[in-house]
Amino acid sequence: MTERPKISGVILAGGQARRMDGADKGLLELHGSPLIARVIEHIAPQVDELFISANRNLEQYAGFGRPVLADELEDYAGPLAGLQRAMQQASHPFVLCVPCDMPLLPMDLAARLYAALVAADAQIAVPGTAADMHHALVLCRRELAPSLEAFLAAGGRRVTQWQAGLKRVVVPFADPDAFLNINTPEQLELVAGIVEQGRRD
Repeated sequence: MTERPKISGVILAGGQARRMDGADKGLLELHGSPLIARVIEHIAPQVDELFISANRNLEQYAGFGRPVLADELEDYAGPLAGLQRAMQQASHPFVLCVPCDMPLLPMDLAARLYAALVAADAQIAVPGTAADMHHALVLCRRELAPSLEAFLAAGGRRVTQWQAGLKRVVVPFADPDAFLNINTPEQLELVAGIVEQGRRD
């Protein structure tokens, strides 16, 4: 793998989770551990500082020992608002952004995204599987902060729309389960079953 500079990370836990009846997804439990704790376990070893982006239950999130950043924009402006705050606070030239509802993320995620980004001389790198591309999970250059701020100030909110104006590389990953995200109680049950199977194997 390409030797990399330091990376800042942010876990996005600031959404409204409408399909989970408004439950705070990062605090939902999976086999006794909050989802946010599982994502921290996977991502913290891969980055050099780690933030949590949250807009409610801020004290509970602070209990996980990471700085908590609330959006500057009001009315739950979406994942890009969380990334914007992280870019403002980041100490390092690259920022890895991941959702709080993907508890099975690869342990080599940051290294592989960075290697591909440098090889392609890209501005952002996102993972892809045979089934899907995961736009909300992105490694980006911190120097993109002005571009993102201008996009948000103009009313832009869609992740794909912002990324469409950037040089992006899609990094293939073989295991689609690694990027399963939890938006419904049924998906939480599915991921719980995969975790349990992994414990038996």
